[in-house]
Amino acid sequence: MIGLDPSDQRPLLARYDLAAAAKTLTRDSMAARRSGGLWRWRELLPVRSDTFITSLGEGDTPLQPVRWPGLSRVLVKRESLNPTGSFKARGMAVAVSRAVELGARHFVAPSAGNAGGALAAYASAAGVPATVIMPADAPAINQVEVVATGARMILLDGLISDCGRLAALIRDELGAFDLSTLKEPYRIEGKKTMGFELAEQLDWRLPDAVVYPTGGGTGLVGMWKAFDELETMGLIGAERPRMYSVQADGCAPIVRAFETGERFARPWDGAHTAAAGLRVPSAVGDFLIIDALRKSGGSAIAVPENEILEWRPRLASLGFGYAGLETAAAVAGLDALREAGAIGADETVVLFDTGAGFKSEPPAFESPRPVPNDPGFWREKVIPGLA
Repeated sequence: MIGLDPSDQRPLLARYDLAAAAKTLTRDSMAARRSGGLWRWRELLPVRSDTFITSLGEGDTPLQPVRWPGLSRVLVKRESLNPTGSFKARGMAVAVSRAVELGARHFVAPSAGNAGGALAAYASAAGVPATVIMPADAPAINQVEVVATGARMILLDGLISDCGRLAALIRDELGAFDLSTLKEPYRIEGKKTMGFELAEQLDWRLPDAVVYPTGGGTGLVGMWKAFDELETMGLIGAERPRMYSVQADGCAPIVRAFETGERFARPWDGAHTAAAGLRVPSAVGDFLIIDALRKSGGSAIAVPENEILEWRPRLASLGFGYAGLETAAAVAGLDALREAGAIGADETVVLFDTGAGFKSEPPAFESPRPVPNDPGFWREKVIPGLA
């Protein structure tokens, strides 16, 4: 049940018998599997018994063409159409299912927004209690979602990294299963199915470039893992898309590390951006993200906060519909990459729409009073209340 290597506290990744999987997972067999969402890829997912699968219909999201001045083929992967309104549904569906199979009886996770709502929904469907710890300034709609779907919510006066420390304390003292990003090996297995779907939807070829809004980065890392698995099984060739990571300039640890030639990203001080999913000052899988960017020939780019906000109302006219702020950041990044000549006019580009626009809006909701960012308070007041 551990997700970090005890020798260095770096992520562990799931491995599969790919030769065995290739016997039943073929191009023809996938064409015949007309339903099942991401669970169509069951040979490459960690849940061993279907009786433990908790599904709300996640996966198989459309790859939709949009208009883009100066580029001939831009496709949007519409992850906002997942059951909980974001790509986080993929990771939580697989992680919750596998954890229940392993005997988990209580979940805990920090979240800047969408992951918390997804955990609450899937844990509730699985019949397992969950505790979600969110920064006090997390979008109110995400707070509503957590409470409405039955999880316990703790608001903390701090950043998601502070929430992660409280989650670890709850894990250690109550024996909860910690679903923090890359602290366990199964959320990434759900996220990697985005890479499987890209290959299948493009007739088993990969795009020239992928533009991805990056906070914790599990989706990008997952897709890179998926491409390797597909190649080993003979489903795709050795070609890879250039992977572009987009962050907000108020929280850009991956961009800074990439530009300075580092493999590990130093935590970002004073992280701030309205795009809550990008407000991640320190990513556990930083080196995995940066490795994928460099190996692919891609890069990392930071976009100004004002451009994220300016692009938001323009997205519908380009065919994006009601998109979230993280998607607007990716769009601003694509525009900058095009202007810089990093993406050619005739290339196939896939941009990820990671969350629906309504997940970024503040509805009328009276939040609970946040708890102080004080470990003593957590131990004395918060944890006894959870026991």
